[in-house]
Amino acid sequence: MATSALFEPLSIRGTTFRNRLWVPALCQYSVDKRDGVPTDWHLVHLGSFALGGAGLVMTEATAVAPIGRISPEDTGIWNDEQVEAWSRITAFLHERGAVAGMQLAHAGRKASTHRGWAPVATGTVAAEDGGWPTVSASAIAFGEYAVPRELAASEIADVVAEFTAAAVRAIAAGFDLVEVHAAHGYLLHQFLSPLTNQRTDEYGGSLENRARIVLDVVRAIRAAVGDDVPVFVRFSATDYAEGGWDQEQTAIVSQWAQEAGADFFDISTGGNISGVTIPLSPGYQVPFADFVGTTAGVPVNAVGLITQATQAEEIIASGQADAVMLGREMMRDPHFALRAAHELGVELDYWPEAYVRARWR
Repeated sequence: MATSALFEPLSIRGTTFRNRLWVPALCQYSVDKRDGVPTDWHLVHLGSFALGGAGLVMTEATAVAPIGRISPEDTGIWNDEQVEAWSRITAFLHERGAVAGMQLAHAGRKASTHRGWAPVATGTVAAEDGGWPTVSASAIAFGEYAVPRELAASEIADVVAEFTAAAVRAIAAGFDLVEVHAAHGYLLHQFLSPLTNQRTDEYGGSLENRARIVLDVVRAIRAAVGDDVPVFVRFSATDYAEGGWDQEQTAIVSQWAQEAGADFFDISTGGNISGVTIPLSPGYQVPFADFVGTTAGVPVNAVGLITQATQAEEIIASGQADAVMLGREMMRDPHFALRAAHELGVELDYWPEAYVRARWR
């Protein structure tokens, strides 16, 4: 039997992940009732990854408030009905041996958008079609989306409270960890980047001020969930735009977030500036995770066109990241972890009993 860095367990605050092959937040835009309550689709979608051997299964970007949804069809975690529905899903994930994580999100100026397969798939959803006014760090639109309203300083405390209450609900729903979404151009990223934050108060200007809301969210969540719950933060390490957010700032704020109570950092890129060119290639975001992890001295995971077992193994074995997240490849093959173990010569003890006869020989 071969040894594998990819299939070595990892423990954070007493939560043990059976391997380093994880499922990121994958937006589904599939709550047709538009009430934020996850459905059978979400149970089967997320459950299939746990059945397939993933170590961590993360929910889609789950809104902490109704106006924080990316689309009207997003899931939420702002009321008890949603907690109850999520509980059924976490129970299944645990039954199949996966760690259950919830990504907590507020889309800010990128909220109230059409889902990708809608007849009109661009721009902001009109009020008569179920849309709503958006908010942001500053009144700067994303591409052709509606211009958001700048949040008053007094309202920022409300956003922090929404993230905190959502984290408490997530734990009540059975999730093992929460991830603060501060990437991909959503609200917290809008505060971090000088291209989208032109405030002149205590939440704008210096890096310390722009990072204030993120650190406030992390501190408040840590205080609310206690010492045993892992808290992740997802950052985009660059805006791919001159004068914007970059990997150096990401590394600094990651250190600050760790001091505030965060444990692990999910490093992606982009999403904040419309029309930029992102240089796609296999593993194209891995160097950013490596930079942040090495520079800040924090544990990180890598994402971005990771599609092969040997590729994922090399990322972990070489120390570029502590875990990897596979999105599109997991959607194509929810049992990727089982196949990767076979390809790497690793014997697993968590093959689903009903599927044992399908093992590669």
